[in-house]
Formats: sequence, C-alpha cells, structure tokens
Amino acid sequence: MPHNEEAEKPTEELDGEQFMQRLAAFHQERGTTLEVAPRVHGKPIDLQKLYKITLEQGGYDEVTRTRGAWRQLGLAFNLTTSNAGVYAFTLKTVYYKNLAAFEIKDHHHKTPPPKDILEDLTARGGDLLTRTVENFRQAPTEDAEASGEEEVSTPNGNKMDIDEPGSGTGRSTRGLRQAPPQRVLFQPDVSSSRQTRTATSRGQSPQPTTSAPGNSYSAASQHSMPNSISNYEPRPPMPLTLRGVVTPANNSTRFYQQVAQSQVGQKRKAKDMTKPGCGYEGPNIYVRTLQALRSGIREEQDYALHHLVKISHERGDKFRFEAFPMLAEALGEYIRGITSEYYDIRWKVDYTESDKSINALDGLNGTPDLVQRLKSLVRIDVADELEPKGKSMHFEKVKEAGLTMRNLSLMEDNAKYLADMAEIRDTLTIVLSLPDDPRLVELRHYMLDIAEMVTRYWVMPRNDPLYRILLDEINRSSDRGAILTSLRAICRISMNLKDNNNLLSVPMTVVGKLASYLLLQDEELVGATLDFMYQYTAVPSNVAILLLHSNNPKYRLAPLMKELCRLLRHGEVEVQVKSILQQAIPDIPAETIPDVPDDLLRQLLQMDEPERSNTWLKCVFEEHKDSEITQIALWQAYQSRFTPFSNTALANAPGLLPAAEFIKNVSIIFENATAQVVNGTTSKFIIKGIRPRHIPIDTRQQPYLRCLWQPPSTTKPCNVFLPKPEDLYSHILTAHLGVPRISEGSSEDATGKFDPSSAHTINPSIECHWSHCLRFTHGRPPLPRTKANLAHHIKVHLPNNTTTSGKPKPLSSSNRTSATATYPFKPNTLGPHGAHDPRLLVGADGRTPLTRTDVDNLGRDAAYHTIVYRNTPVDEHGDPAGL
Repeated sequence: MPHNEEAEKPTEELDGEQFMQRLAAFHQERGTTLEVAPRVHGKPIDLQKLYKITLEQGGYDEVTRTRGAWRQLGLAFNLTTSNAGVYAFTLKTVYYKNLAAFEIKDHHHKTPPPKDILEDLTARGGDLLTRTVENFRQAPTEDAEASGEEEVSTPNGNKMDIDEPGSGTGRSTRGLRQAPPQRVLFQPDVSSSRQTRTATSRGQSPQPTTSAPGNSYSAASQHSMPNSISNYEPRPPMPLTLRGVVTPANNSTRFYQQVAQSQVGQKRKAKDMTKPGCGYEGPNIYVRTLQALRSGIREEQDYALHHLVKISHERGDKFRFEAFPMLAEALGEYIRGITSEYYDIRWKVDYTESDKSINALDGLNGTPDLVQRLKSLVRIDVADELEPKGKSMHFEKVKEAGLTMRNLSLMEDNAKYLADMAEIRDTLTIVLSLPDDPRLVELRHYMLDIAEMVTRYWVMPRNDPLYRILLDEINRSSDRGAILTSLRAICRISMNLKDNNNLLSVPMTVVGKLASYLLLQDEELVGATLDFMYQYTAVPSNVAILLLHSNNPKYRLAPLMKELCRLLRHGEVEVQVKSILQQAIPDIPAETIPDVPDDLLRQLLQMDEPERSNTWLKCVFEEHKDSEITQIALWQAYQSRFTPFSNTALANAPGLLPAAEFIKNVSIIFENATAQVVNGTTSKFIIKGIRPRHIPIDTRQQPYLRCLWQPPSTTKPCNVFLPKPEDLYSHILTAHLGVPRISEGSSEDATGKFDPSSAHTINPSIECHWSHCLRFTHGRPPLPRTKANLAHHIKVHLPNNTTTSGKPKPLSSSNRTSATATYPFKPNTLGPHGAHDPRLLVGADGRTPLTRTDVDNLGRDAAYHTIVYRNTPVDEHGDPAGL
C-alpha cells in the first residue's frame, strides 16, 4: 500500500531519493541508460533540480526555442560564463539523454518517441512533443552527401539550438572548423542490371531506398519502411536548352564582330591592369615603423618616431624588443645622433673589438674610457642667432626616441633586453655627459628613468663610466627629479643579481650634500637618501672615511647622526597605555540637605516665586541619574526653609508655591529629573535624578567654603559655609580661636585686624583642629605652639586665591585638606612628619584608598599611570617600514 501511494504521488512532491527511483524505473522500462550523477565542467548536476527549473520555464522545447535560455539555466548550477556555449550544450545534452522522454510522459502525459530518434541521437533537434517516426529524419550520412542526395530537414526548419559546440556564438569555439566527412571509395555495382519478375511485381518500377547508418537494405524489411521512403517518386526530367555556337561557317559576320569586341576588351583590361605592388597592404605598423626608423630617410624616421611614441604609450605593456630585432639598436643610434649638435663626431658600434677610433663604441663589452673620450672632444661653436627649424625638429625627434625607449623599458622583459646591450650603457653615458642645455633636460630625465630600470641587472665597479656620471649628476645637479632618479638608479645596482652593490669611491661632497637633504620635509627624497646612506655605510671602509671627515665643516656631516636619530621617529603614531593605580571612589551621597548660607539666604528672600524656589533648588541640589528623593521630603524642605520668613519684613515675595507647581518645576530645572510613582505595599512618590549637594553653591555656580574645624570634644565639624577665603579665615580666628580684633572694621577688610599681643607666646593648649590636623603634635620638626604660627598654619587649609572666574584655586601643597573637600581625611592618612601623605590617602570609611587628582572632586576620580608609546610604521613582516 505505501508503494502504491508513492507511485500515485505527483513528481513535484517527491524528495530527491524518490524522484531518482521513479526516474530509474522509467529508464529501465524504456530500455535506456540513466546517468545517475552527471557532471558538467567538473560540477555535479542535480537531475531533480534541473527537471524543476526546466519545467518552470516551459519545458525542453520552450527552453530550446528561447535564445540563450540554456546558458541562463546553467547559472543555477554555478557554471562559469567563459565557454558558456560549450557548458550550455553539455547541460542540454544531460537533460536530453536523461529527462526529455521522462518529461513527455510525466508532465505532458504523452507517449515519448522511440529511443532511436531520441536518446540515441544528439541533442540537436527540438519539438520533442511533435517528433514521430514519420516526420523525423536524421541528418544525411557521408554516403548520402557523396551521392548528392538532398538533405531532408526537420519539420521546424529553423536552427535548433544556438548553444551547440562549434557554433559561432560560443566565444571559445568561434572560428573552429569541423573535420570534413570521410569519403568512401567508389565501388561499381557488378550485379546484373536486369530486373527480375519479383522485383517488378504489380507493374511498379524499382524504388530507391534510404537506410539509416549501419543498417542494410533487405527485401524482408521493405514492408516496415516509412511512407516517405516507400512513396518516393523520382524527379521529372528537365528539358535541356541548347544554344548554337557562332562559327565562320554558319554566321561569319557575327563571328568577326565578336572577335573585334573581344580584342577591344583585352586592350581595355591591359590598360586598367593593376601595376606591380599595387593592391598589397604591405607590412603591419610595427614592421613599418621599424624599417622606417632604420631607413635613414628623415621623413620616414619622423613617421616612425611619431607612431612609436603612440605605440609605446598605449601598448607598452605588450610591445617587446625581442619581437622586433634591431629596434632597440635603431633607437639607440638615433639618440646618440644628438651628439653631433655639440661635437663633430658620429658614433658607430664595433662588434669586432679591433676598431680603436675615438668614435667607435665597443658593442660587446662597453667602452671603459668613454668619459675620457667625451672630455677630449671640442665643442662646436654655435652662432648666436635664431635656431633653424630643422635643428629644433631634430631635438624633438630625439626626445621622442628617448621617450619610446623609456616607456618600453618599464616592462621587465624589455629592461632585461636592454641590460644585455653594451651600446645602451654607452648611450646613457653619452647623453648624461652632454653639456647643460635646457633643450636636453627632458631627454636627461628619460635616460635616468631607463638607468633606474636597467641598473638592477648590471654590476658596476667604482670606475664604471655610467656609475661616475650618476654620482656627478647628484653632486652638480639642482634638479630634484634628476637627483632623486640618480639616487634610485645607484641604489638599484645589481639588485636582481647575486653580487652585492658596494658603493665605493663616493666623493665626500656627495655625502655632505645628501646629509643636508635629510633636513628637508620631502619624504620621497629623504627616503631615497636614506636608502643610499644605508648601502654606503654597509661598507666598512666607507664608515671609516665618514668618521674621518665627520668634523670637517666643508662637508656638513656634524648634524648627520642627530638627523638619523630624529628620523627614527618618522611617521610615529602616539599610543597611550593607561593603567589604573587607584580605583575610583564612588560618590558618597549627602545625608541631609545642606543649610543655606546667610548671604545666599538674603539673596533668595529678595526674589519672587517661582524664581526663589528654582534658585534654591539649583544651589542645594544636583543631578545624579541613580539618586532619588521623595516628593514629600523635598516639599517639606522647601517649606521649612521659607515658611519662617513668609511674614517677616525681609520677605518681599508672596507666599509659597503650591505643592503641585513646585514639584512640576523640579523637572523643568533639572533636565533628567522625573516625577515617578513607586508601587508597593504603599505607593511612594519620588523625584528620580537629583540628590542634595554636599556643599551648596552660590548664584554664580561657585561652591562655598566649608569650615572643617572640629575640636576633640565634638563629633562633627563646624560645617559653616562662607563665600570667600578671607571670611573663612576670619571665622576661624574669631569663632574657634577667640583672637580679639583691634577694631571691627568692615567685612571686606576683616583680615589683619587682630590683636598681636602675646602672638609669639608659647601656649601648650594651642593646637590645629582642622579635620584632625596634627601638625603641632606629629610634625617634624614640631611647630612652636604660638598664636602666630597657628594663624599662619591655618592658611594652608584655605584656597590660595581666586581665579578670574571667581572660583577658588586649589592648594599649592597637595598634602592638606581643602575647605572645598567633599569630606575630610581620617587621621591614619598622616605621614611620618604629620603631613597628609598622598600614598596613604583613604576615604571617609577609613579603608578605601584614595588618590587626590582635583581638590574639588576629592576621592571621586580614579588615579591612572599613563605610558606613552611612539610606534613607527612596520611592514607585513613586522620590520620598520617608514622611510
């Protein structure tokens, strides 16, 4: 029963295994072979996936009729776009052999054609749904082609598939030819041509038959032939049209007229005949320019150089000297011709080593005395007049030749080719040795660029002419580009060889000039200079010479070491690594709302509501996201502060704000404060985001100074808030020490008005009670217990002065408790001399370590130790990679 249910299940609902089982059963019943795991271009093809995608696009016939559909279908199997035509045809063949007949039966519910006209043939046809034995015929065989029989096409008549191999659409098969059909030798029929009575039964003439390849005709099988063969009728005979030939015998007049006309035509053809050489396209542009350059004809050379510059610029990455022999030699010869503009000499290249003339260059090993020859030449006198057009044109063409060689030398193969030519080495030496002339600046740069590319394949000893010329170029030139390229060319000597590049016999003037380049803010030039100095100092003898002349002011080598050390930090990136020394101390919330100082209270009582309540909130509360206060406590604090003054003469403002309006104003004053309801056993109404200040602030947002005087008989400090250090100092002397004044004076001039009598008298009871200060008991050395010393000592607990903004400055000595401290130090923070030791600072709990970084926020910030690293750039191997 389960098997029957599976057999009746639609193909779209089958899983992969069930689908393959049904497909295998179909092929077994049909007598064909199923390719279970086909592959296209090495990639596996899922037959079920291929079947579903093809049906979604209309089936095999529809996909075949659509141009490029098999290519698009191949993208679903990650087939590459290259050789797409071949892959598409292979994918189509996989479907044709394994799924085409299954589609006709399973999807279209029709009987598929026999396998001899479907699976046994290639996937070149279409219209499988209408293909039958009667309307389908194979392509003609070789015998049929040889016999001249006419090909019978398929009913469609159009080209069946564009993705077949060998078609013009596939990129990889474009232009490929198919192998010609094999010809069968003619074998005459030796049988009797007389027809028997059996063959001519029923009065019919014998019929020709067409058999499939590999099948032979027999009379027994004639009854099973297709109708198209059995009903064959030969073509009717065509009438043969004969025309008479005109001869002198049958029509002499017409004959001689035709002869005369033919003679006139022959004369006309001879006149219009193509001349020798005409109609031939000639060589390609590369050969044309090469031959034109070597011709010695000025117009041809101009043509060649014009096109060579364009070719070297556009196709310099593919243009190789090896493909065009003598091109490099011709360019070098043309460039050396510029020497004739300055000296009466024409260079020639000798490959026999026998010519010792001054103008002969050694084409095998190079010319070692070339510099001496150039110095011995006498320069031509040039008249001080306008330059002829031909001369200026010569300079332009020489620069074009140099530019062509320079562009082509940028390719590594061409650089190797030039490095093997000794005459190119001499050409560079000749051009760089020419006199200074503005017309040669561009050509010099081309030659230096070529030298930079080819010196990596040369070993250049200390007396090499080109090596001496490059050093001289650095020494005498003021052109940044020339100096930079010369440095690079020298530093690349024998880079691609096993030999070491030993920079020997370098003039000290060159070293001194390079040392001065290190002072420039030119990273490219400094980098090239450091590369040169690195290779120069790699030779021990050069280091000895450098040390010998280090103090010579002529060469300016004194700042060399200093600059080298400075450049060690070139391109550095500053990185700060912060490590914590002391943990941060969490804020200790104030237990009570601070009292309002008298001067601030007087200012508040002069204000109207709601300005008065808003200012009071700002002065005694601060924002804190994790703190909260009940609304009733805040309202009661407001009432207790201003209710006693509501009916006094000091109060000019109206009565208190209503509770709802007061609570609403809290959220306006403090941005992050919100009124909330905390649900529980009893609902609690709170203000989230504010808390009382430890020290109130005035209307200018400046904190008050708190008196921390605490005699041993009390448990709390004085906690009186005063606005100025002078007021606090006066308060301590009068309220805590009982020092009488000479005169009351004014409040602004309260200091310095105290009775100095017995100021220096020692009194054992004198002691500083500021936040447990033990300076008079544990100090080293101990202070004499006099009022004068005590008065001076008290000042260390007060801010030194006020800043321009009005904020008190912190103490200059960091071992004293400030009047602006949030909470005082405990006695166990004292050091060996009675002073507060920063290493022993603890919080109010007596246990948590503190580090004071700001006296206004004592104990709230963590202490850090910061180490600054200056990292220089590195490469992928971790080595320094700056300059």
